[in-house]
Formats: sequence, structure tokens, C-alpha cells
Amino acid sequence: MCYVYILKCCDNTFYTGWTNCLKKRLETHKKGKGAKYTRGRLPVELVYFEKFEDKISAQRREYEIKKMTKKEKYKLVCQSKNENFSSIS
Repeated sequence: MCYVYILKCCDNTFYTGWTNCLKKRLETHKKGKGAKYTRGRLPVELVYFEKFEDKISAQRREYEIKKMTKKEKYKLVCQSKNENFSSIS
């Protein structure tokens, strides 16, 4: 299983990425050892994610989201049905 995720940074910007282990990747970001972009914008909060069966599909979706404007990403996050984040595996 692969995931595309959006983090909200402390400066109210969004970071989009993909991973095959969302829980581990979030821990890495929160420790300041994730992407260079998020290291200087801690703390970060998971605000959106999608599941995919394979890496290629996840990377394609990541690319689509990265091309979105901040307003479009905000709308995506607000419309998210990912209400129960405790099920992240």
C-alpha cells in the first residue's frame, strides 16, 4: 500500500509527499528529519491522505496535487473524508 499525504506546516503552507509507510514517514517529518522543506517549518500536522495500490499511482497523484494552487489544496483538505486518522498503518 502506498500513500499520498498533505502536511500543514506551522507557517500555514502545505507539503505534499508520498510514501509506502505513512506512520513512519510522519514520525520522520515530526522529528525534523523529513523533507528539507518541512524541517524549518515544524511542527507539521497531517491534514490529508489517500491510499493507492502501487507506487506509480501514488506518484502520479502526488504530482497532480503539487500542481494545484494553495486554494485548491485547501479545498481538497476541507472536502477530505479522512476523519479517522487513527487507522493509519
